[in-house]
Amino acid sequence: MQQAFGLYTHIQANRRRSIFLIGALFFLVYLLVFAGALLAEAAFDDASASWLIARAWERTLNAIPMATVLALVWIALAYKYHQRMIDALTGGHPVARAENPRLYNLLENLCISRGVPMPSLKVMTSSALNAFATGLNERQYAITVTTGLLESLDDAELEAVLAHELTHIRNGDVRMMIVAVVIAGAISFFAEMFFRGRFLWDQGGRSSRSQRSTSDGSGKGSGGAAIAIVFGVLIIALAWGLSIVIRYALSRSREYLADAGSVELTKNPDAMITALRKIENRGELPGATSAVMELCVDNPRSGFADLFATHPSVDARIQALIAFAGGIDPGPLPPPSEAPQHQQSRVAPP
Repeated sequence: MQQAFGLYTHIQANRRRSIFLIGALFFLVYLLVFAGALLAEAAFDDASASWLIARAWERTLNAIPMATVLALVWIALAYKYHQRMIDALTGGHPVARAENPRLYNLLENLCISRGVPMPSLKVMTSSALNAFATGLNERQYAITVTTGLLESLDDAELEAVLAHELTHIRNGDVRMMIVAVVIAGAISFFAEMFFRGRFLWDQGGRSSRSQRSTSDGSGKGSGGAAIAIVFGVLIIALAWGLSIVIRYALSRSREYLADAGSVELTKNPDAMITALRKIENRGELPGATSAVMELCVDNPRSGFADLFATHPSVDARIQALIAFAGGIDPGPLPPPSEAPQHQQSRVAPP
């Protein structure tokens, strides 16, 4: 758990990371353009590897303006419509004070106590226990909670979760994560497009190459196409992998800091601890992508041997809370498989 004086450093670091991620997006897009050009050259010209690479580099330089425009368009669309896309995935819908005065008042009190603008409130119908914040600026910030969370947590626990998400917004974590998700989405899209295109190039290119090799006699050399194709595929895989690593390499300390920020706002470490215990193993959102799960207060999904886990374990977070602010840990609750009343209860749509 970082000390309070580290919060400002964390916010500044998030700003630098966001700028770095934007730069990384353009770099990875250019890398994919080069790989695509290399695959295209290899598909249509059975020349030496050095000639194909030089030719692909030339085409990449010519394509950079168009690739830059496409990347900017992608960012603009994500900036404007990312909330709608997330709502479409999760089914979240906005709620006003009259529809859910309990939820609205809890968040409003927290915002008033800190003098911060109140984010939009959204509710998604799900028996899962989870919540997440989204948005890139004050006009877009929103906090979404599940109906399962509303039914399972008492007021103090629900306030603690709202304070956790509000701290993510104040610390700039939400903006940084959205930027990371946008990058991963763009790279995955282009990488998949190139991979699919490679087979088309393979099929169409072989016949074209055979025709060229017998007709033009260019003397460029031969045998380099296979090397270039392997090289191009490796570059695409590298770019794809880097986009994932970037997303997962974002500091997990943001969850510790958000937990600490929740305690700072509510002065109630027990509420945050019991909320985490209730959410533990019950936060899986059906139909949500991994990108959405990374935004949640708890993400039960983890990668290979937890290497790519985006959240610290609930146990680690609770131990940090106890060390930082005291409180009592009630201990793990029975898993959903042993508590069908928690797992199986479905919440009727409002």
